[in-house]
Amino acid sequence: MSVPSSLHPATLWGLTGVVLLLGQALLRLVPLAAEPFVQPGFTTLHWVLYAAFAVFMAWSEGYRGFQKAFAPRVVSRARRLPSRPAWTWVLAPAVCMGLLHATRKRLIVSWVLLVGIVSLVVAVKQLPWQWRAIVDGGVVVGLGWGVLAVLAFAVRGSEADPEFPA
Repeated sequence: MSVPSSLHPATLWGLTGVVLLLGQALLRLVPLAAEPFVQPGFTTLHWVLYAAFAVFMAWSEGYRGFQKAFAPRVVSRARRLPSRPAWTWVLAPAVCMGLLHATRKRLIVSWVLLVGIVSLVVAVKQLPWQWRAIVDGGVVVGLGWGVLAVLAFAVRGSEADPEFPA
């Protein structure tokens, strides 16, 4: 009797690793995004930009990035891991995110996105706290949406192209 792909250890490790990675970033950013609610110094302009950026990030990062692209692909790749080489099981979270064992295009896109995100994190850390809080507030909304999207697709499944190499 074989284990269903959704319960295979590699599948569970891949999905858990991705959710933990996103969740860890989310937990680190929540206190920074919450600063305006407990610390004086936010002007009306800051509040308007905070709300507008949160809405923008919900749509761009949450809906378009995570729900429509990243989460379905992560789940599709995770569910197909049992049929892939055994080494991919050990590195399942990175494989699920398309950083390893992917088509050339997927590898390039995933690595460019990763480098771009890391670069933005470094740049945002240099901003005054009010502007950083605005960015972090939007990112919290997008990441929160992303975690929920991965979990939702993990439960209901995904038929997205996993973009594995031939």
